Amino acid sequence: MWEISKGANVSLTALSEDAGSVVVSLGWSSASGAGDADVSVLLVGEDGKVRSENDFYFYNNPAAADGSVQLLGKTPTDSGDEDRIGVDLTAVPEEVARIVVAASQYGGTRFGDLDGLRMTVADRSGEPLVGFSIDDASVETAFIFGELYRRGEEWKFRAVGQGYETGLAGLATDFGIAVEESEEPEQPEAAAEPPEPGGAVAPRAAQTTTAGTPGPAGSPAAPQTAQPETGAAGGPAAPGAAEPQAATAGTVSPAAPQTAQATAEAAGPAAPAGRPPGPGAVVPAQARGPRTTRKKVTLPKAPGKSLAENESWRPARLFPVPSLKSDKEREVRATSVLLSVMAQVPEFGRRLTAAFGAPAGRMQTFTEVSLPHGDTPRRPDGVIRVERAGKLWTALVETKTNGNPLRPEQVQQYMDIAARRGYESVITLSNDVALEGTAMVDVKVDGRRKHKVGLWHLSWAEVAHQAQLLIRHEGVGNAAHAWLLQELLAYLQHEQSGCHGFQNMGPAWVPVRNGIEDETLCLGDPRATEVVESWERLIRQVCLRLGGELGQKALPVQRVRRGSDPLSRRAAAAERLCLDGRLSAELRVEGTSSVIAVTADLRTAKIRTSVDVPAPEGSYPLVTVRRLVRLLAEAPADLHVESLVEGENGPRGTLERLRPEPGDLVPRNGAAVTGFRLTLIKGMGNSRGNTESGFIRSVDEAVDRFRQGVVAHLGPLEARAGRRG
Repeated sequence: MWEISKGANVSLTALSEDAGSVVVSLGWSSASGAGDADVSVLLVGEDGKVRSENDFYFYNNPAAADGSVQLLGKTPTDSGDEDRIGVDLTAVPEEVARIVVAASQYGGTRFGDLDGLRMTVADRSGEPLVGFSIDDASVETAFIFGELYRRGEEWKFRAVGQGYETGLAGLATDFGIAVEESEEPEQPEAAAEPPEPGGAVAPRAAQTTTAGTPGPAGSPAAPQTAQPETGAAGGPAAPGAAEPQAATAGTVSPAAPQTAQATAEAAGPAAPAGRPPGPGAVVPAQARGPRTTRKKVTLPKAPGKSLAENESWRPARLFPVPSLKSDKEREVRATSVLLSVMAQVPEFGRRLTAAFGAPAGRMQTFTEVSLPHGDTPRRPDGVIRVERAGKLWTALVETKTNGNPLRPEQVQQYMDIAARRGYESVITLSNDVALEGTAMVDVKVDGRRKHKVGLWHLSWAEVAHQAQLLIRHEGVGNAAHAWLLQELLAYLQHEQSGCHGFQNMGPAWVPVRNGIEDETLCLGDPRATEVVESWERLIRQVCLRLGGELGQKALPVQRVRRGSDPLSRRAAAAERLCLDGRLSAELRVEGTSSVIAVTADLRTAKIRTSVDVPAPEGSYPLVTVRRLVRLLAEAPADLHVESLVEGENGPRGTLERLRPEPGDLVPRNGAAVTGFRLTLIKGMGNSRGNTESGFIRSVDEAVDRFRQGVVAHLGPLEARAGRRG
């Protein structure tokens, strides 16, 4: 990979012959686990300004209808988080001279609080071409990382590294986007209501495109959200595709339910799953009046009343599974079901393939295709072909279900076939979850070949996650597409499908657990490292499931600094496992300040889930603890609550004991309370993870119980701490 410094530029065409489509990655890490940033992309003309508001892509406008830009979302890495952006350079309109890639912060944090600020550009096969690191960030709240720009027939990359202390608003103004500043009024304490169970905690104020007069949300003067016109892929709609004039966008609370009827009949569409409007609203100069938009269809929050005579009746399904008898049948059925839905629902097919360098175009999928390979033809499980402007992008698909591992020799054959036939990618699909720095399958690549083939991996959990996001939160183009995705999700979740995601802690799990229980596990045992890797896969799958349910990215928190080696980090975690018998992880839902800690203590067979909640600055301790206990009225009675006091252990007790006497949480010596630690403890399963009492199921249930019973109620307290802290 070519490393360049600030201000330098390099030709992407000179670095790769496969740079017509690239994946841009922005990465950072945080030693404290707090702090994050939102990515935005601007398409800029020769005059240095956006042509219209549709040239501004951010969390509420994540994709272009022509497929030129798509925000692929956050991906956990071994050193923190990484935001990825798919850019099809062949689809960028001729009048666009530059593609500016930037990021902005929220929640009062600055880029100087983050470590390892870095931008990389990879070609269609996933080969990194150029990298740029930012080492001088300090008080900036927005940064232009770099830009892609035209020079004749080629595209080049320039490392910019320009910061703004005025946040996204200051950056947007420089590119011709008008900004309206509005203050979010502080609601009286008595009016604060906890969010619905399962909702995001304390959503941050965010920048968004708005039209209308600023005012309190819900009042006649509340700002109207002028959503970009969306097409089938979630990007701007083609001219003339607008709905009737009555479809004026309006502000909608993020906790408001989205139903198919609501989205089809309301005067305007609900804001996409993301952030609510807030201070510093970014308003494109061209979007001053009411706008129209294509309607999005999402599933109702509550299903309609069943017409069945009794609960034993099961609804008819498009993709039945009870008749499946063998692993081969499961693989064939799962591949055919998935690929057919990808071809019929453009939003879904594009969502799964964009990260692999596929262009936006007409997609066709095939199964059991015979391809020549020496004396014996090979039959990959599936083939995906995407056509755009007369050019074909092709990927071979190898599928495994029911926990069966991928076979390296089989994947190697498909890599060789793809290289000889000029195909772009090989995609493996199984229950396993990929980790950064750990190859799913070891294959050899012939460096002498001019054509490069990308090897990519998908987990069935990731497939289900993307389907959930579309049908439950973001919406698709029509009701038929929503129904197809619902049927796919029902198939994947059926116990006979074999597509349940990561389900087994591996062969090292039982020996390591037994070694910890009888204190015979030695430092340096390689099986401990295998268990740590399985634990990381489990936590990442938990995050995928949470993200699909909440409509927000949920990511593991990595408290490491730039340059840390993932192998040495896992070795250190394995050493801690041998010494104290614990597996630990932290996860955070995007848009919230809460970091949920999960600890599995193998010696005591207990799983602890906890969260630290800061106390509002300047508040009276007794008032704060009473408010906390009141907010936790529906929380489990066995919840442990501890006051955090600097330099010493604070008072603690179960919620059952504290409800009649919340004052017991106030330190007797008058010490200042900085926050509270809330903890639930649950017994873990004893098997390897594929039965009802399994360890993996225990972790899932512990996180679900803690999120729904505790974290979902903490919004008002955290909001006050954020405003005053």
